[in-house]
Amino acid sequence: MQTRLSQQQLYSLNPGLVKHLTGLSALPEDTNITAKLADLVRLRVSQINGCGFCQHMHSAELRSQGERQQRLDVLAAWREVPVFSEQETAALAWAEALTNIIDKHVEDDVYNQVSAILNEKDIVVLTTVVLEINSWNRIVKAFHFTPELTE
Repeated sequence: MQTRLSQQQLYSLNPGLVKHLTGLSALPEDTNITAKLADLVRLRVSQINGCGFCQHMHSAELRSQGERQQRLDVLAAWREVPVFSEQETAALAWAEALTNIIDKHVEDDVYNQVSAILNEKDIVVLTTVVLEINSWNRIVKAFHFTPELTE
């Protein structure tokens, strides 16, 4: 797959886009959404959207934050393996529901699950993380950004 537009071209053509999406990724200090949880959500959303560039980036970020490879290996099957916390499973369920919104509405049970674990501000912060990564996934896939992989 050939790159349609480079990252630098994108940044030059619309610096506001990068500024605003990067701004969305900044987590407020007074939230229970940690950088590690946000990156776990970003990785899962990128898996759903089939965005290899973002999967590569967020997997590397998570490993640098001390995440175990075994958990990354089973992230796509998070419902089936008991290695994710209650907060992580609620966040992942919320992220999947928002990402797959074209297939069906965000069900009350998913909202009830996340709201039982997170306060309203944290749900808004988590929703913003999902919005941000879904936006990046679409940009990356539209212009065919590819990760630099080593063999």
